[in-house]
Amino acid sequence: MDYLAEEAERRFDPRTLDARFRSVVSLGYPYAPPASANANSIDWRAEMRGRIAAYALGRDYHDYVLKAARAVAETIAEIRPGAITRAYVDTGPVFEREWAAEARLGWFGKNTMLLNRDHGSYFFLAEIFTDAEFEAAVEPYRDHCGTCRRCLDLCPTGALADGYVMRSDLCISYQTIENRGAIPHELRPKLGNWIFGCDICNDVCPWNGDAGSDGDANDLLPFLPELLTLDDAAFSRRFTKSAVKRAKRRGLLRNVAVALGNTRNPDAVPMLARSLESEKEPLVRAHAAWALGQIGGVGARRALEAAHARESDDQVREEIRAAQEIN
Repeated sequence: MDYLAEEAERRFDPRTLDARFRSVVSLGYPYAPPASANANSIDWRAEMRGRIAAYALGRDYHDYVLKAARAVAETIAEIRPGAITRAYVDTGPVFEREWAAEARLGWFGKNTMLLNRDHGSYFFLAEIFTDAEFEAAVEPYRDHCGTCRRCLDLCPTGALADGYVMRSDLCISYQTIENRGAIPHELRPKLGNWIFGCDICNDVCPWNGDAGSDGDANDLLPFLPELLTLDDAAFSRRFTKSAVKRAKRRGLLRNVAVALGNTRNPDAVPMLARSLESEKEPLVRAHAAWALGQIGGVGARRALEAAHARESDDQVREEIRAAQEIN
């Protein structure tokens, strides 16, 4: 996430983008939380089901949240004809949470997200920079985390620490989306069945309650073997309008291979062996080899032996050797 440190001055002061800006209008767009109770009741290892963060279900939120923000910007221009406006949703040099906190949309939770008493942390943020002047919020949104530390204690990778600190390199969301290379070996077992993002620190937060969405379980908990067979065209068809496309095909299939390894389900061996044999992306083959090592058994050993004899990529060969050592 080194790019966040770039152009720090522009992030702190919108006037470096346009000297005429005078206000930041922060907006919150709530979305339905996942049906966590249903998700947690499924034996994902036996059923070989992955897990996708709730915000990524359905259409890519960038599109419809930005459309809504631009509608607000148009209203500002109607109230003050000729007003300059520029809307952002996860784009540009914008400190979204900081501006939202200043605007009293919520408080900084211990999970480092913005929390709101009515919507918990299940809402998107958008900003409008404008030359129209508005009165600033006088008092901050009071902190309501109290002594609760469930998000810190229940994060599988220990990404959250006291003092509102989040180690992005340990975060499951970072590893499954932003990381474009190999997932560190020590973190792979801790990813569980998360294949895009993570909702754990949302799920355990008391302010998010027990409400669940009515979304299709096949979207929230996709069948992993099916995903592992996606070629470029099939990936594009399935995710072109989804936020999941950010991980790209190779990243998603890498995550799927890790999740299958974490199932320890022997039924996953045939599709992992097939991926190790015919998958075009070395990154995916490498993680398929790791997964076979985690599952073990005669079928996994045979697949690893056959792959070692034909594999030419050094990284994949190293993963095969490591998998053979524990198999």
